[in-house]
Amino acid sequence: MGKKLVIIAGPTAVGKTELAIWLAKKFSTVVVSADSRQIYKEMQIGTARPTEEEMQGVKHFFIANKSVEQYYNAYKYEVEALELLNRLFKQYNPIIMVGGSGLYIDAIVKGIDDIPTVLPQIRQQLMQWYQEAGKEKLQQLLYRLDPEYYRRVDLNNQMRLLKALEITIQAARPYSSFLKGKNKQRDFDIILIGLNRPREELYQRINKRVDKMIQSGLIDEVKRLYPLKHLTALRTVGYQELFQYLDGKITLDEAIDLIKRNTRKYARRQLTWFRRYDNIKWFEPQQKEQIFSYIKEKLNE
Repeated sequence: MGKKLVIIAGPTAVGKTELAIWLAKKFSTVVVSADSRQIYKEMQIGTARPTEEEMQGVKHFFIANKSVEQYYNAYKYEVEALELLNRLFKQYNPIIMVGGSGLYIDAIVKGIDDIPTVLPQIRQQLMQWYQEAGKEKLQQLLYRLDPEYYRRVDLNNQMRLLKALEITIQAARPYSSFLKGKNKQRDFDIILIGLNRPREELYQRINKRVDKMIQSGLIDEVKRLYPLKHLTALRTVGYQELFQYLDGKITLDEAIDLIKRNTRKYARRQLTWFRRYDNIKWFEPQQKEQIFSYIKEKLNE
């Protein structure tokens, strides 16, 4: 059997972690995370990072192994993950990868072009300008500097706008020019599994998860990270809303409602992203045995 990487993708709160651990036990293998937030050791509660108990003795990689103060991106993840997979395949086959971060999974499935590291002062200046001028000004600047990416990007996602502008300014060339590469060849086969649930069921799980995060101490976690709130890693759902609460801009109830709403929006964007893959096979999480059988069939091809 050739080397096989099983990727479990899908929206937040759908049940990816539980399935990945179950499959890892069935195949006596390990789990590699493709989650761009669980990678940060300071962000535990707000990222729903699996606990040691939840991991059930299954070895995980790329969990809590970076600091929010380190600059990190999908290209760096591609390089490090491929090096790790090369080592792991000497002992394990298949390997399970799990996550909801589209760019990280793209990095493994397709490959990411080498994007330049952005100077901190460029990032800070753009962030300050955004806070003073608003999202519409970011949209207008992106339209002038990179009209091709402007037509493709979610214009309501200020993080994507900021990232594109940072790289465009740093490199003195359009961000879209870095995204034209062909898919890179891998020396392993990929079995791509998509997880989904009925929409209302998924939304209920998201709402319950946010309530559980608050009960588990998310507010205290955000307070500890407040001095670092300007960092890119912390400009994310669950943290930004509570930073607004700590700044006195909204009430706690409003912040919690916003986290739920923004997480639901994020889940919809994740599904849109993963549906782009032609070779993805969709299941519901309770179809464990069917998923197991499908993977075994693919392993024998």
